[in-house]
Amino acid sequence: MTQKSIVAGGHLRVRPFNTSRTYPEQNLDNDLCQAVVAGNTVYVRGQIGQDLDTSESVGIGDVEAQTERAMANIDMLLREAGSEMAHLVKLTIYIVDPRYRETVYRTIGRWTKGVHPISTGLVVSALARPEWLVEVDAVAVIPEVAR
Repeated sequence: MTQKSIVAGGHLRVRPFNTSRTYPEQNLDNDLCQAVVAGNTVYVRGQIGQDLDTSESVGIGDVEAQTERAMANIDMLLREAGSEMAHLVKLTIYIVDPRYRETVYRTIGRWTKGVHPISTGLVVSALARPEWLVEVDAVAVIPEVAR
């Protein structure tokens, strides 16, 4: 069973993993995690259409399903880090086709209604796996009163 969190370098590391398990088709061996809590800031690794428990891609060919999974992952990771979607301050959104923008932003908008984070959107030539169409990373700041 994978550890849900560890403390390393004085910061909480949520869902640590090694890239050799996540990307078995590649010759990688990097220790990473899905989110880091540093002080009252939560940094969430770029999320895609992937089940975090199995590393299986979901929503293949469906940008809306992939965005929905990415946002559900962000929500879950923020909660595991002691935060919540209301604490989001910044999203960075990567899409592989500009025609996906409306669908992706509409889906993200459902998750961030009333939150008003800032965001940066980028069109990129590819993501780490060819089946991934969208990736979203996030930064949240936990208010001192909520800690």
